[in-house]
Amino acid sequence: MTIADIKKNAEQKMQKTIETLKADLAKVRTGRAHTGILDHIQVDYYGSPTALTQIANVTLIDARTIGVQPWEKKMVQVVEKAIRESDLGLNPATMGEIIRIPMPALTEERRRDLTKVVKGEGEDTKIAIRNLRRDANNHLKDELKAKEISEDDERRAQDDIQKLTDKFIVEIDKLLTQKEAEIMTV
Repeated sequence: MTIADIKKNAEQKMQKTIETLKADLAKVRTGRAHTGILDHIQVDYYGSPTALTQIANVTLIDARTIGVQPWEKKMVQVVEKAIRESDLGLNPATMGEIIRIPMPALTEERRRDLTKVVKGEGEDTKIAIRNLRRDANNHLKDELKAKEISEDDERRAQDDIQKLTDKFIVEIDKLLTQKEAEIMTV
């Protein structure tokens, strides 16, 4: 494996880690309604767990209400039950074929709890980035031991990987700051 391959591989994995963080942060409720918070809900669809978005149309009715309209009438009760039993703390109400999900206003205490959750997600992501840096550095050391690269090349490559790590850590901090501001906005 060449130095360029090691750096490219590390950068790709770090980018995937950032994308995962963005997806996780999108699931954290902020008080405004958005359809992304229902993405991870699984519904029992004829005996097999299926993503809610695959059996229903999920839309925004207004800024604080999500509408879910299952494509099959008999799935309305099943979908409502799946949303109610999810870990989101939502209370859906059925109106004919449409399930309305009002987003409750967040209390100050709940907002602080959510910022702690967001910080925890960020810290986990930073740990993952640092682990990727360590793996890349270990690959470089293996190449050095195998006499595939020189010590100077290894040192330069480690510096480049450190700069890459720092860049992604700054991006994580920026994402966390944005999400915390979004959560604390009343």
